[in-house]
Amino acid sequence: MGFFDFFHELTTTTPRHPDPLLKLFTTPKAIQHDVSFDLTTTVSYSFSNEPPYYTPRHSGRPLSAIPLELVLSIIEAACSDDEHNSFLTSCALVCRAWSSAAQKHLFRNVTLRTQYAFESFSRAVDRSTAHGCVLGDAVRRLHVVLDHNQPSSLHQHSFALAFTLCPNLCELNLALYGCAAPGVDIVGVPDILRMRRPAPSFDAHTLSLLKSGPKITTLQFSNWSENQQSIVQLLDVWPSIKSLSIGGTLPRIPPNSPEPFSCALEELRLNFQTSPSIDFMKWLLHSSAGTLRVLDFERDPSTDLLDFLTRAHGLTLQSMTLPVYSSPEHALSVNRCTRLRTLRTDHPSMQPLLYKRLPESLEHVAIGLDRDTALQPVIDIVKTRDTLKAVTVYLWRGGEKHKLLNVLKIACAYRGIDLRMSNDVNTFRTLARPLAMEIRFP
Repeated sequence: MGFFDFFHELTTTTPRHPDPLLKLFTTPKAIQHDVSFDLTTTVSYSFSNEPPYYTPRHSGRPLSAIPLELVLSIIEAACSDDEHNSFLTSCALVCRAWSSAAQKHLFRNVTLRTQYAFESFSRAVDRSTAHGCVLGDAVRRLHVVLDHNQPSSLHQHSFALAFTLCPNLCELNLALYGCAAPGVDIVGVPDILRMRRPAPSFDAHTLSLLKSGPKITTLQFSNWSENQQSIVQLLDVWPSIKSLSIGGTLPRIPPNSPEPFSCALEELRLNFQTSPSIDFMKWLLHSSAGTLRVLDFERDPSTDLLDFLTRAHGLTLQSMTLPVYSSPEHALSVNRCTRLRTLRTDHPSMQPLLYKRLPESLEHVAIGLDRDTALQPVIDIVKTRDTLKAVTVYLWRGGEKHKLLNVLKIACAYRGIDLRMSNDVNTFRTLARPLAMEIRFP
């Protein structure tokens, strides 16, 4: 449940006492607190019915407040993790000095799934108030779910209005779900079935509001409906996009065939069960011939699509991700990318030919490893490439027992190369990301 959904439930239920969370959306009054910290004092906790005993600290001088710089450093460090909303909510209720900093961080990432969440959010960022302007200006990433099958689902007009309330927004993550016939929607239905449901296109009013809003640079669009035109509508709104991630239903160029997408993309991520047509990719990347630097595939692309993309953009690509490099054709396509800095694959199966012909510019290799992975080509890269900075390994079952793993560890240690290993795929992908992100625009 999103933060604003939770807030709506609290504010629509008659409370016994004033709701403390309401302070998140109004300027809190200054309250005098006597706060002291003694990091050397031991606190004893009892598991009996008696409350824990705390030894009070007596001091003849007034207690000094924690320096605001230290508070900001603590909040910044805590916000390095995605799961920080409860912490920030608590910080926002401590005092006036903490509240402002915590609220700004809390509103950096906003998720809206329901109409109730939108109503709470719009009240919080009401631009007729100074505090609302501060919170609205703090929003950098907006995650929106348009699911017409859910109770009180977010309307597309509300989504567009929320978008206009965030003038400094950089990134939009939008998920679109289709509509089921009344009584047909079943809880737990796989997404593949939901993709066969129609969804309305964005109407003229919605598109007008979106065009009047901020010029975002990052768009993530997951389309789980039959509407193949939605992505074309959205791309027409934001020619400012530099990073694009699309998945779900295969997009299709409308019959009236609009002008090719005018934006020069720097990053492209694709997540489709079936590869998009080459005609669509030509339309999408028409203006990206000299700018595309990051290409990620969440699922295996067709040989023809990978061949087309590496022929058209191989001279500028600096980072590439494929689930598996399983064929000689894949290896030949990747070897066309003569400026690669980062190469990642999750699967332990690899083509030795691929690693023997990688460019001298390579800085980061991320691989999957099981007991039978051909690891020697990677070890050879570690021993011979002066530009290599990191090797990241995803340990499949039996990977920790690979006969050459210790050889890889020794080679990395001898060459001063950072070796990172994990048996969790999400951790692996996070570890494999930093060097690639250096390529990304600010």
